[in-house]
Amino acid sequence: MTAVDIEGVNNVRDVGGMPAAGGRIRSGILLRSGQLSGASAAGAEALSRRVAHIVDLRDGEEVSAEPTEIEGPDTTHLPLFLGSVRSFFETDTSLEDLYLHLLEESGERLVAAIRVIAAGEPTLVHCTVGKDRTGVTVALALAAVGADREAIIEDYALTESQLPPERSQRIAAYLRSQHPEAVHAVALATQSPAPVMRALLDDVDARWGSAAGYLRANGMTDSELEALRDALVEPIVDQG
Repeated sequence: MTAVDIEGVNNVRDVGGMPAAGGRIRSGILLRSGQLSGASAAGAEALSRRVAHIVDLRDGEEVSAEPTEIEGPDTTHLPLFLGSVRSFFETDTSLEDLYLHLLEESGERLVAAIRVIAAGEPTLVHCTVGKDRTGVTVALALAAVGADREAIIEDYALTESQLPPERSQRIAAYLRSQHPEAVHAVALATQSPAPVMRALLDDVDARWGSAAGYLRANGMTDSELEALRDALVEPIVDQG
């Protein structure tokens, strides 16, 4: 996992390098970030040099409010949430319940996003913050090809430290003013606790056998899973 400096964009990193069954995750193939609308001209140019495909997981309301214009890469819009992001704050949804909602309601769209990664082109997956929708999508893709479980969890948990502290403080203050009775709002907007991702992956294993089993149950074929493995896993050649 390597932080990538893209001017005007938060929470950009390449998940390459983590151990995986049969090798390690390739560098330069799967990147993740927050929204791209703030990218400077230099940032946009740097992104277009690095990636061939962008997967935008935001809903239409978010895209309209913060449109992205990066010349070059193809962009696939796959809104993962049924309904608006705002509704999760209004119902005081926990991170755990939000992620279960994604698994249960957005399986076909999660598979569609992971199919883009399986095509093997350098791909950037993002949502607004790059924490929840991006975190679940990237974690499933990595788990499905046998990436080290603790490395996946560590990558997810890293987001919280990558968000500008002043942004998190501002959002927390706003949420407390708008939803004073809410228990989960601040965590939903700003936190990425390792135990939440560990519980999610354990739940996937318990209910579907594995992340690959979850993707199969939602329409991904064995040949597509093999393509995902080929795209993401770099064999380590024994120099001995």
